[in-house]
Amino acid sequence: MQVTAALSLGPESPFTLETVELDEPRADEVLVRVVATGLCHTDLVTKAALPTAAGPAVLGHEGAGIVVDVGARVSGIAPGDHVILSYRHCGDCDQCRSAGPAYCVDAHRLNSSGRRVDGSATVTRNGEPVRAAFFGQSSFADHVLATADNIVVVDESVDLAAAAPLGCGFQTGAGAVLNVLRPGSDSSVVVFGAGSVGFAALLAARSKGVATIFAVDPVPARRALAAEFGAVALDPGTQDVVAAIRAGTGGGATHTLDTTGIPAVIGQALSSLRARGSAVVVGLGTPEVAVNIQDLMLNGKTLRGCVEGDSSVQQFIPQLLALHAEGRFPFDRLVTEYRFEDINRAVADQAAGTVIKPVLVW
Repeated sequence: MQVTAALSLGPESPFTLETVELDEPRADEVLVRVVATGLCHTDLVTKAALPTAAGPAVLGHEGAGIVVDVGARVSGIAPGDHVILSYRHCGDCDQCRSAGPAYCVDAHRLNSSGRRVDGSATVTRNGEPVRAAFFGQSSFADHVLATADNIVVVDESVDLAAAAPLGCGFQTGAGAVLNVLRPGSDSSVVVFGAGSVGFAALLAARSKGVATIFAVDPVPARRALAAEFGAVALDPGTQDVVAAIRAGTGGGATHTLDTTGIPAVIGQALSSLRARGSAVVVGLGTPEVAVNIQDLMLNGKTLRGCVEGDSSVQQFIPQLLALHAEGRFPFDRLVTEYRFEDINRAVADQAAGTVIKPVLVW
C-alpha cells in the first residue's frame, strides 16, 4: 500500500515527506495507522550515522496508533485496538527469558538492520528497498508494520499523542529510576540533563516520594519546570554542581542518572555520589569515558548502563499509564505537538532546547 513517510536521505539533509510503498502484513505482522510519533534523540543520532550512500531511511520508534489489520498468526491484537509501539525482542534468548528483553541477543538485527529478519524490505520507493523496520516500526510514516512483541494494547481513553514517547524516551528515564536505581523516599536523586528522558526520571522519582531531587541543566526554562515539579534546579554553567549536590545532601546523593552521554557530566554524576551510591547512564555519547577508579572502588560506588529502562514493555508501559491516571506521572506536560509536515521545525526546536518532547501527529 502507498503511505506517506518522512525520509532521511543523508546526515546533512532535512527530512522530506514522500510517498513510499509499504509491504502487506505477513502472518506474524500487524498493520498500524500511526496517530502520533515521538521525536527521539536516537532517531537523530541514527540519521547522523547513516551515510548518504546507504540510501533513504524511514526512522521513528515511538509510534502510537490504531490497528488496521493483523496477520493470521497474531493473537491478542485485533483491528481497532489502540496501541503504543516500542522496541523488538526475540522472546526466546537467555536475556529475554530472564526479564531482560532490552538486552536481547538479537536486538541489533530486530531493531537496527533496516529490514526484516529474513532480509526482505518492509518499505520500497520506486521498486528499490528503503531502510526501514527501525525498532520494528519506522513510525515516521502514516502506516507501519509492527509485531506482537513490540506492541502494547492500551485503553481507547489514552491520549496517543501524549503517550507515544512511552515507547522509548519516557520509559527509558522512568525505568532507569523505577527498575534500576529503585530509590526510597529517604533517598536523594540527581538527574543530569532535563530533556524528555531526564524529566521522565524526575517524575518517576517524585512518584516514589523521593525526598530530595536535583535537576542539572543549562536551559533556564527547563530548570524552571524542574523546580515546579519539586526539584532543586542547578545551572552547570554558573554553579559548581558537585559542591552544590554534596552540600544539599549532606555529603553526596544516593543515586544519580546521566542522560547526556557527555564524559565530563558522567564524571560529575559519579563524583556527586556518597559512599555506596549508584550512578546509571542512559545517554548515547562518546564511547570512552575516564573514570576515577579509586573513587569508585574506595567508596563502593556503582556505575552501570541501562537500555530502555530495563523494561518489559507489556508490563511497564501499563504501569506508567496507571501512574499517569493517578496524577503521579504527568508526562503529558512534557509534550509539544507538531504536524508531521513540520518535522524539521520539531528537530530544530528540540536542538535549541525550546521544547522538551516533540511529538509528531498526523
